[in-house]
Amino acid sequence: MPHGNELQWSNFLSAMTLVLVRVSGMVAFAPFFSSTALPLRTKAVFVGAVAFLLAPLAAALPHAHADLSFSALLGELSVGLVYGLTLTLLNEMLLFAGQIAGVQFSFSMVNLLDPTSSIQTPLLGDLFQLMGTLVVIASGLDRILLASMVRSFRAAPLGGYGLAPPTALGIVHAAGGIFLAALELAAPVLAATMLVEVAVALLGKLSPQLPVMNLTVPLKTLTGFALLAGSLALWPRFIEARFAGLLDLAERMITASGSGAATGLAPGLGG
Repeated sequence: MPHGNELQWSNFLSAMTLVLVRVSGMVAFAPFFSSTALPLRTKAVFVGAVAFLLAPLAAALPHAHADLSFSALLGELSVGLVYGLTLTLLNEMLLFAGQIAGVQFSFSMVNLLDPTSSIQTPLLGDLFQLMGTLVVIASGLDRILLASMVRSFRAAPLGGYGLAPPTALGIVHAAGGIFLAALELAAPVLAATMLVEVAVALLGKLSPQLPVMNLTVPLKTLTGFALLAGSLALWPRFIEARFAGLLDLAERMITASGSGAATGLAPGLGG
């Protein structure tokens, strides 16, 4: 018969493994944590430290089952992926907003290697993502995400979570809000460059001898950069609001799946 200390140690390792799987799913996709700029060893140490610290707390909560099984591991991974996949929509929104601005700046053919996805992305798409990451770090949104992850162990007890179809549907609806949010973020630049195009077109009609084709691109680029620099003051509030909406959506999806609810899941990026 195993001794009491051996049972406690076995339960602790089981709980730590389940917590490790949940946190790993979040770190794999969530903004800032998923960045390839962070070394893999650093991420592994961070995830291990968080799991070590949270395991006793998570195992002591009501309805927690620190028993290793395939269904328990799958459930913990699902919780982490719900957080990660929902919040990664923020990066996708910033990338799409950068693509819209890049087209208006006549930078649509200027591509760089995206460090987060290792694929070719427009120049301004990378810029928008880097600025969004800066806002996340400066505003402490990464710490808010970790606090929400800790609260998730109460909404979805350890080893007892089951992924429900409304959760996947909620993520799909949230992904639809990427387009509206990106247009809202790029709206000042979009409006200013369109006005420049209209003004240059009218100038070309009034003075056909002017080389309006040579004026369009520089004027659009300079005007767009001026508006972009002026609108940066509004970025923190905008990104914080979208991050809070996505985080609230993730928490509601976790709670709804944990309680068996099937309604009340709304997009977290639109509006």
